[in-house]
Amino acid sequence: MERTETHDTELTATEGGPTRERLIEVAERLFSERGFAATSVRHITAEAGCNLAAVNYHFGGKDQLYEEVFRRRLEATREQRLASIRRTVAEAGGSPSLEALLRSFATAFLEPFMATSEGRQWHRLLRRELHEPHLPQGMFVGGIITPVYEELAAALVRVCPGLGLETARYCTYSVVGQLIQLLRVERYAEESGERVAKVPLPELIDHVVLFSAAGIRAAAAEVRQ
Repeated sequence: MERTETHDTELTATEGGPTRERLIEVAERLFSERGFAATSVRHITAEAGCNLAAVNYHFGGKDQLYEEVFRRRLEATREQRLASIRRTVAEAGGSPSLEALLRSFATAFLEPFMATSEGRQWHRLLRRELHEPHLPQGMFVGGIITPVYEELAAALVRVCPGLGLETARYCTYSVVGQLIQLLRVERYAEESGERVAKVPLPELIDHVVLFSAAGIRAAAAEVRQ
């Protein structure tokens, strides 16, 4: 038995890259399906096809593996949203229309969660974390919310004359709130089995853009008065 455990540990060390990635992928799926508390290290390693020591070897424990799953996803989500804002501004020579900026951001926000099974899994995991937090304090806010909100608010100031930064921040909260609610309705309909008329993603985005652009311009006009 000792010989087998030693061999497995050596295999984990020499194949660290593939084993580590496999553990992250399996852990993300199980955490999203069962939640943090109901997912054991034994569950993860059994499905990943490696020994129990692998999680400690690569991550230091279950808590750190959970954090790594989120760190990878948060970074990717943050960069995708920031890139959508920066690309829209750059392609328009620094002065895109308000509608173009909102459309780009709304698409980058919604599409990854709604278009693929991987995105739906990530959204499930996010919802579980919000209901039963296990991440270190500030990791979620600092990892994605603050950088993206500040970037969008600054871009809104640039494209909407008269809009101050503080008001732009409130507008950002409003835009993101709409997008989050759309995701909630989509997931509720899917998980409850209730029949809800499906609205195509482009139509949802069109409505968010129309509604938000009007509200942001009204906020800018109010500030100018």
